[in-house]
Amino acid sequence: MVSGQLVLAKDGPIATLTIANPAKRNAMTAAMWRALPSLLTPLAEDPAVRVLILAGAGGTFCAGADITEAADVARAGDASIAVAAEEALAAFPKPTIARIDGFCVGGGCQLAVACDLRFAADDSRFGVPPAKLGIVYPPSTTRRLSALIGPARAKLLLYTAELIDAASAERFGLVDAVVPAADLAAAVHRTATTIAGRSLLTQRAAKAVLSGAAPPAQDEAELQEGITAFLERREPVFGPLA
Repeated sequence: MVSGQLVLAKDGPIATLTIANPAKRNAMTAAMWRALPSLLTPLAEDPAVRVLILAGAGGTFCAGADITEAADVARAGDASIAVAAEEALAAFPKPTIARIDGFCVGGGCQLAVACDLRFAADDSRFGVPPAKLGIVYPPSTTRRLSALIGPARAKLLLYTAELIDAASAERFGLVDAVVPAADLAAAVHRTATTIAGRSLLTQRAAKAVLSGAAPPAQDEAELQEGITAFLERREPVFGPLA
Protein backbone atom coordinates (compact mmCIF):
# COMPACT_ATOMS: atom_id res chain seq x y z
CA MET A 1 0.00 0.00 0.00
CA VAL A 2 1.40 3.36 -1.08
CA SER A 3 1.45 6.07 1.59
CA GLY A 4 -0.47 9.30 1.11
CA GLN A 5 -3.53 8.01 -0.69
CA LEU A 6 -7.16 7.00 -0.31
CA VAL A 7 -7.77 3.35 -1.13
CA LEU A 8 -11.20 2.21 -2.32
CA ALA A 9 -12.44 -1.38 -2.06
CA LYS A 10 -15.88 -2.88 -2.67
CA ASP A 11 -17.39 -5.99 -1.11
CA GLY A 12 -20.87 -6.50 -2.54
CA PRO A 13 -23.01 -3.55 -1.43
CA ILE A 14 -20.37 -2.28 1.02
CA ALA A 15 -17.65 0.14 -0.10
CA THR A 16 -14.68 0.86 2.15
CA LEU A 17 -12.56 3.97 1.72
CA THR A 18 -9.28 3.66 3.61
CA ILE A 19 -7.06 6.58 4.63
CA ALA A 20 -3.55 5.31 3.94
CA ASN A 21 -0.63 7.41 5.10
CA PRO A 22 0.72 5.15 7.89
CA ALA A 23 4.12 6.85 8.06
CA LYS A 24 2.28 9.91 9.44
CA ARG A 25 -0.50 8.14 11.37
CA ASN A 26 -2.73 8.56 8.32
CA ALA A 27 -2.54 12.35 8.29
CA MET A 28 -4.44 13.77 5.33
CA THR A 29 -2.26 15.45 2.73
CA ALA A 30 -3.60 18.25 0.54
CA ALA A 31 -3.82 15.81 -2.36
CA MET A 32 -5.89 13.41 -0.24
CA TRP A 33 -8.29 16.17 0.84
CA ARG A 34 -8.73 17.17 -2.80
CA ALA A 35 -9.26 13.58 -3.94
CA LEU A 36 -12.01 12.70 -1.47
CA PRO A 37 -14.98 14.47 -3.14
CA SER A 38 -14.13 13.01 -6.56
CA LEU A 39 -14.02 9.50 -5.06
CA LEU A 40 -17.40 9.94 -3.42
CA THR A 41 -19.26 11.05 -6.55
CA PRO A 42 -19.13 7.73 -8.45
CA LEU A 43 -19.91 5.81 -5.24
CA ALA A 44 -23.04 7.92 -4.77
CA GLU A 45 -24.09 7.10 -8.32
CA ASP A 46 -23.24 3.39 -8.17
CA PRO A 47 -26.50 1.44 -7.59
CA ALA A 48 -24.56 -1.56 -6.29
CA VAL A 49 -23.12 0.45 -3.37
CA ARG A 50 -25.49 0.87 -0.44
CA VAL A 51 -23.15 1.64 2.49
CA LEU A 52 -19.79 3.41 2.80
CA ILE A 53 -17.25 2.64 5.52
CA LEU A 54 -14.46 5.17 6.18
CA ALA A 55 -11.43 3.60 7.87
CA GLY A 56 -7.72 4.11 8.47
CA ALA A 57 -4.84 1.82 7.56
CA GLY A 58 -2.51 0.17 10.04
CA GLY A 59 -4.40 0.57 13.30
CA THR A 60 -4.96 4.34 13.18
CA PHE A 61 -7.97 6.18 11.82
CA CYS A 62 -6.50 9.60 11.05
CA ALA A 63 -4.21 11.96 12.97
CA GLY A 64 -5.57 15.02 11.17
CA ALA A 65 -4.19 17.16 8.40
CA ASP A 66 -0.53 16.85 7.45
CA ILE A 67 0.81 19.83 9.40
CA THR A 68 3.96 19.99 7.27
CA GLU A 69 1.75 21.14 4.37
CA ALA A 70 -0.32 23.63 6.35
CA ALA A 71 1.70 26.72 5.48
CA ASP A 72 1.85 25.85 1.77
CA VAL A 73 -1.88 25.21 1.67
CA ALA A 74 -2.60 28.54 3.37
CA ARG A 75 -0.30 30.43 1.00
CA ALA A 76 -2.06 28.86 -1.98
CA GLY A 77 -5.41 30.08 -0.68
CA ASP A 78 -6.61 26.48 -0.54
CA ALA A 79 -7.35 26.18 3.15
CA SER A 80 -10.96 25.22 2.40
CA ILE A 81 -10.05 21.85 0.86
CA ALA A 82 -10.63 20.05 4.16
CA VAL A 83 -14.05 21.68 4.54
CA ALA A 84 -14.95 20.73 0.95
CA ALA A 85 -14.03 17.12 1.68
CA GLU A 86 -15.99 17.16 4.93
CA GLU A 87 -19.06 18.64 3.24
CA ALA A 88 -18.89 16.08 0.42
CA LEU A 89 -18.81 13.27 2.97
CA ALA A 90 -21.67 14.74 5.01
CA ALA A 91 -23.74 15.16 1.83
CA PHE A 92 -23.10 11.60 0.61
CA PRO A 93 -26.65 10.29 0.03
CA LYS A 94 -26.11 6.78 1.41
CA PRO A 95 -25.36 5.64 4.97
CA THR A 96 -21.77 6.16 6.10
CA ILE A 97 -19.90 4.58 9.01
CA ALA A 98 -16.56 5.70 10.44
CA ARG A 99 -14.54 2.69 11.67
CA ILE A 100 -12.22 4.27 14.21
CA ASP A 101 -9.15 2.76 15.80
CA GLY A 102 -6.02 4.40 17.16
CA PHE A 103 -6.00 8.18 16.86
CA CYS A 104 -8.94 10.19 15.53
CA VAL A 105 -7.66 13.73 15.84
CA GLY A 106 -8.24 17.09 14.18
CA GLY A 107 -9.08 16.55 10.54
CA GLY A 108 -9.65 12.89 11.31
CA CYS A 109 -12.28 13.82 13.87
CA GLN A 110 -13.69 16.24 11.32
CA LEU A 111 -14.20 13.38 8.84
CA ALA A 112 -15.59 11.03 11.49
CA VAL A 113 -18.17 13.60 12.61
CA ALA A 114 -19.25 14.04 8.98
CA CYS A 115 -20.19 10.35 8.85
CA ASP A 116 -23.62 9.12 9.91
CA LEU A 117 -22.36 6.58 12.45
CA ARG A 118 -19.10 6.11 14.34
CA PHE A 119 -17.85 2.81 15.77
CA ALA A 120 -14.66 2.97 17.84
CA ALA A 121 -12.13 0.53 19.23
CA ASP A 122 -11.86 0.63 23.00
CA ASP A 123 -8.27 1.85 22.82
CA SER A 124 -8.93 4.71 20.38
CA ARG A 125 -8.27 8.37 21.22
CA PHE A 126 -10.05 11.53 20.09
CA GLY A 127 -9.11 15.19 20.03
CA VAL A 128 -9.61 18.56 18.36
CA PRO A 129 -6.21 20.28 18.66
CA PRO A 130 -6.40 23.66 16.83
CA ALA A 131 -5.95 25.54 20.13
CA LYS A 132 -2.47 24.04 20.38
CA LEU A 133 -1.59 25.45 16.95
CA GLY A 134 -3.37 28.80 16.89
CA ILE A 135 -5.68 27.64 14.10
CA VAL A 136 -9.25 28.91 13.77
CA TYR A 137 -11.48 25.87 13.28
CA PRO A 138 -13.87 26.26 10.30
CA PRO A 139 -17.35 27.52 11.26
CA SER A 140 -19.23 24.69 9.53
CA THR A 141 -16.97 22.12 11.20
CA THR A 142 -17.47 23.68 14.63
CA ARG A 143 -21.23 23.77 14.17
CA ARG A 144 -21.35 20.13 13.05
CA LEU A 145 -19.35 19.06 16.10
CA SER A 146 -21.63 21.09 18.38
CA ALA A 147 -24.76 19.63 16.78
CA LEU A 148 -23.47 16.14 17.49
CA ILE A 149 -22.22 16.44 21.07
CA GLY A 150 -23.68 19.72 22.31
CA PRO A 151 -22.10 23.18 22.72
CA ALA A 152 -20.61 22.59 26.18
CA ARG A 153 -18.73 19.44 25.24
CA ALA A 154 -17.68 20.94 21.90
CA LYS A 155 -16.20 23.88 23.83
CA LEU A 156 -14.39 21.50 26.17
CA LEU A 157 -12.70 19.72 23.25
CA LEU A 158 -11.96 22.95 21.38
CA TYR A 159 -10.77 24.99 24.38
CA THR A 160 -8.51 22.35 25.93
CA ALA A 161 -7.28 20.59 22.76
CA GLU A 162 -6.81 17.54 24.99
CA LEU A 163 -7.30 13.93 23.92
CA ILE A 164 -10.16 11.89 25.35
CA ASP A 165 -10.49 8.10 25.45
CA ALA A 166 -13.12 5.99 23.72
CA ALA A 167 -15.30 5.66 26.83
CA SER A 168 -15.44 9.45 27.19
CA ALA A 169 -16.15 9.83 23.47
CA GLU A 170 -19.10 7.46 23.81
CA ARG A 171 -20.35 9.34 26.88
CA PHE A 172 -20.08 12.62 24.97
CA GLY A 173 -22.07 11.18 22.05
CA LEU A 174 -19.06 11.52 19.77
CA VAL A 175 -19.20 7.79 18.94
CA ASP A 176 -22.19 5.45 18.77
CA ALA A 177 -20.52 2.24 19.93
CA VAL A 178 -17.24 1.17 21.52
CA VAL A 179 -16.06 -2.41 21.01
CA PRO A 180 -12.84 -4.32 21.69
CA ALA A 181 -10.23 -3.45 19.09
CA ALA A 182 -10.06 -7.04 17.84
CA ASP A 183 -13.82 -7.02 17.17
CA LEU A 184 -14.08 -3.60 15.52
CA ALA A 185 -13.95 -4.63 11.85
CA ALA A 186 -16.44 -7.44 12.36
CA ALA A 187 -18.85 -5.23 14.33
CA VAL A 188 -18.81 -2.54 11.65
CA HIS A 189 -19.24 -5.11 8.89
CA ARG A 190 -22.25 -6.64 10.65
CA THR A 191 -23.93 -3.25 10.98
CA ALA A 192 -23.08 -2.31 7.39
CA THR A 193 -24.53 -5.60 6.16
CA THR A 194 -27.74 -4.99 8.10
CA ILE A 195 -28.04 -1.47 6.71
CA ALA A 196 -27.37 -2.71 3.16
CA GLY A 197 -30.38 -5.04 3.45
CA ARG A 198 -32.79 -2.27 4.37
CA SER A 199 -34.59 0.25 2.19
CA LEU A 200 -32.17 2.80 0.79
CA LEU A 201 -35.15 5.04 0.06
CA THR A 202 -36.04 5.12 3.76
CA GLN A 203 -32.42 5.74 4.71
CA ARG A 204 -32.01 8.55 2.18
CA ALA A 205 -35.26 10.14 3.34
CA ALA A 206 -34.18 9.99 6.98
CA LYS A 207 -30.77 11.44 6.14
CA ALA A 208 -32.34 14.27 4.14
CA VAL A 209 -34.88 15.19 6.83
CA LEU A 210 -32.31 15.08 9.64
CA SER A 211 -30.07 17.41 7.64
CA GLY A 212 -32.92 19.84 7.00
CA ALA A 213 -33.58 18.89 3.37
CA ALA A 214 -36.74 17.61 1.69
CA PRO A 215 -37.10 13.82 1.55
CA PRO A 216 -37.49 11.92 -1.74
CA ALA A 217 -40.99 10.86 -2.79
CA GLN A 218 -42.38 7.48 -1.75
CA ASP A 219 -41.50 4.72 -4.21
CA GLU A 220 -44.44 2.36 -4.64
CA ALA A 221 -42.26 -0.62 -5.56
CA GLU A 222 -40.23 -0.21 -2.34
CA LEU A 223 -43.41 0.09 -0.29
CA GLN A 224 -45.01 -2.93 -1.91
CA GLU A 225 -41.93 -5.09 -1.40
CA GLY A 226 -41.69 -4.10 2.24
CA ILE A 227 -45.34 -4.89 2.95
CA THR A 228 -45.27 -8.14 0.96
CA ALA A 229 -42.13 -9.34 2.73
CA PHE A 230 -43.68 -8.54 6.11
CA LEU A 231 -46.85 -10.49 5.29
CA GLU A 232 -44.82 -13.40 3.93
CA ARG A 233 -42.55 -13.34 6.99
CA ARG A 234 -39.36 -13.03 4.97
CA GLU A 235 -36.57 -10.49 4.59
CA PRO A 236 -37.41 -7.84 1.98
CA VAL A 237 -35.29 -7.52 -1.15
CA PHE A 238 -35.05 -3.85 -1.96
CA GLY A 239 -33.72 -2.88 -5.37
CA PRO A 240 -31.47 0.05 -6.31
CA LEU A 241 -33.03 3.47 -6.57
CA ALA A 242 -33.35 5.24 -9.87
